[in-house]
Amino acid sequence: MTVSLDRTDRRILDELTSDARLSVTEIARRVSLSKTPVLARIKRMEDAGVIRGYRALIDPVQLGLDHIAFVEVKLSDTREKALAAFNAAAAKTPEIEECHMIAGAFDYLLKVRTSDMTRYRIVLGERISSLPHVAHTATHVAMQAVKDGGIVT
Repeated sequence: MTVSLDRTDRRILDELTSDARLSVTEIARRVSLSKTPVLARIKRMEDAGVIRGYRALIDPVQLGLDHIAFVEVKLSDTREKALAAFNAAAAKTPEIEECHMIAGAFDYLLKVRTSDMTRYRIVLGERISSLPHVAHTATHVAMQAVKDGGIVT
């Protein structure tokens, strides 16, 4: 179910997206409303799941995690129980930054972040290849992140 957002809601989201630490008073000033309706709109969007939370945006490169690989994963079994087992195991693997089920020639696309190629080879061999029902993987290494981030409203 999608939520209907008006122009003001989207402007509030723009402000929160650029700086989630802005005060409600400052957001209200920027969108030309008083504090109470802005707070009500934010609460409504939180309750509806449009705003899922607030967190710090960490630069992985500053943490030494500048190697990105995209991994195509083909499973040996795609029945619901097998998919659930793979999903649960992938979600627990810290190097897997993103995991998407794909309709196409393979079943999943993983975004894997490590410190370097040597560490990636270990993660691939010991963790990803050992995930439930993995039959085949193919790796594509990112040379440069041209655009990397969340939704811009």
